[in-house]
Amino acid sequence: MSNFQLTILLVILFVTAISGIFPFVKKANNPNGFHFPIGEALASGVFLGAGLIHMLGDSAGDFSELNIDYPFAFLIAGITILLFLLLEHIGGSLSRSNKGNLSFMAIMATIMLSIHSFFEGAALGLSEELSVALVIFLAIIAHKWAASFALAININKTNMNFISRFMIFTIFVIMTPLGIVFGQAAQNYVTNPYVEPTFTAIAAGTFIYMGTLHGLDRSVLVKDCCNTKQYSFVIIGFTIMAIVAIWT
Repeated sequence: MSNFQLTILLVILFVTAISGIFPFVKKANNPNGFHFPIGEALASGVFLGAGLIHMLGDSAGDFSELNIDYPFAFLIAGITILLFLLLEHIGGSLSRSNKGNLSFMAIMATIMLSIHSFFEGAALGLSEELSVALVIFLAIIAHKWAASFALAININKTNMNFISRFMIFTIFVIMTPLGIVFGQAAQNYVTNPYVEPTFTAIAAGTFIYMGTLHGLDRSVLVKDCCNTKQYSFVIIGFTIMAIVAIWT
């Protein structure tokens, strides 16, 4: 692992942990006052651009170099998007049917966010170009602090004891760093040539989902599609990734 990747791993770990401390110190019950829509919109554009322009293209190119004509990269990315959408629908349905069970809702939110976080980290670990990795890192940070804070609030609304609440939150905190380590290991130590393009395609599907449908009716492209200011930052984020592709 390079010094750069170790640095961003520690920064992500620090930001995620620090962002969730306040609800543990003082059981906050109102997440609505802690919102950064412009950052979320910019991150959505970067996620979408990174998934479509960089990762999906890299995966397709790697499969092509293996003399595989079938568009496996697009198939894997598409399946990933559909699986995340299915999980989010199932999670939403279960949360509605257990609306009074705050512990269940907090655990479901942790599971969903942890899965996303792991594959975001894997995408960072698989990134060979410094410029691409840096932009992906900034996109992750742009939404990570808000996700961490909101999740910590949900966890601390439950009646679970402190150790249980702390352990659940810790699982979320370590998932992106674990993804980075996994991505690096897949790139450096796994000899099977199909592993890297497969996980790059999964990461592409994850990022495309994060940039479009994550949160369903709360997602930026759905909730703020008619808000010119918010939507312009989605375009800016996407444009940044398109420009970065010129040199990568």
